Amino acid sequence: MATLQLHTLLPNPTSFNSPFSTRRPSPNSNSVRCGEATQLSTSSETNRVVTVSNGNDSLDICRVLNGMWQTSGAWGRIDRDDAVDAMLRYADAGLSTFDMADHYGPAEDLYGIFINRVRKERPPEMLEKVRGLTKWVPPPVKMTSSFVRDSINVSRKRMDVASLDMLQFHWWDYANSGYLDALRHLTDLKDEGKIKTVALTNFDTERLQIILENEIPVVSNQVQHSIVDMRPQKKMAELCELTGVKLITYGTVMGGLLSEKFLDTNLSIPFAGPPLNTPSLQKYKRMVDAWGGWSLFQTLLQTLKTIATKHGVTIPNVAVKYILDQRGVAGSMIGVRLGLSDHIQDSNAVFSLALDEDDISSIEEVTKKGKDLLRVIGDCGDEYRR
Repeated sequence: MATLQLHTLLPNPTSFNSPFSTRRPSPNSNSVRCGEATQLSTSSETNRVVTVSNGNDSLDICRVLNGMWQTSGAWGRIDRDDAVDAMLRYADAGLSTFDMADHYGPAEDLYGIFINRVRKERPPEMLEKVRGLTKWVPPPVKMTSSFVRDSINVSRKRMDVASLDMLQFHWWDYANSGYLDALRHLTDLKDEGKIKTVALTNFDTERLQIILENEIPVVSNQVQHSIVDMRPQKKMAELCELTGVKLITYGTVMGGLLSEKFLDTNLSIPFAGPPLNTPSLQKYKRMVDAWGGWSLFQTLLQTLKTIATKHGVTIPNVAVKYILDQRGVAGSMIGVRLGLSDHIQDSNAVFSLALDEDDISSIEEVTKKGKDLLRVIGDCGDEYRR
């Protein structure tokens, strides 16, 4: 087994100035194309699609992903037919990458119905562009080959696909090294064609390092990342730049807190502002409190609104674009309330937005006043293991 030395992979940040990995898959690679992939750039519509890859494995995804955790039930009742109709509208508009998990209620089942309608009702070229990314979040039991295989077969059946586009793996307890066994079995399933790409979710930098040292070809790590929560840029992004592993981010609009809806509000006064009536809003309000409080957050919203007005876009557009421009970031998640509301036009506006140096300076002038959440919470995913 090749060993990656920690001091080699993680040099002094001030001395490192390397571009993204430019590795290309071989002609015999497990490569899945989605139109013509481009370099990560800030140029207009050219940055809609990006390739995540490791060795011979690669997958094209849309840089703005549709997050389906809101189908889990805590955000309101989802009508199956309305939800699938909404998924078709998103795909028709070019927002064709859907992110889900085995525990997001009916998310995988909805994708299975959706992909069958794509097969029947849309041209073949659309089917080639649609991506279904799912997660596996097992209990920390012994990771045998049969247990892993049976678990993945459930997702394959629910999503009605022979091969999962991406399987993102989560592990609760680092003291239990069974996560390496699970990832080796997932790699075997990938080699059998049942998974196209293996990835992670909510792993920290140290464990990502260990996984790569064990030659497990993960293509990405899905982590919480927003203008408020810049932890992935402290340690994780440098390892990603050195190895080619990409970041897929969630919480980028903080459940809706980073929006006009919460601008000029005072949540300390009962019923004076919008209710924090979803699990996401409640979670990310706690992040705001840990970072610097509601007053500083209002200053950030005011700054983002000024930038948004300047470019003719919205606060969420600016928030997402700022993170898409960060080191190592391949794509950012925006939650979709399928069949209840949509933000297709707003999501697509991200691709034509280019933030200039003045915009970046204005944002960072505010964020430098906040606390370093790496020190407060820990590395990526530590909030789930404390």
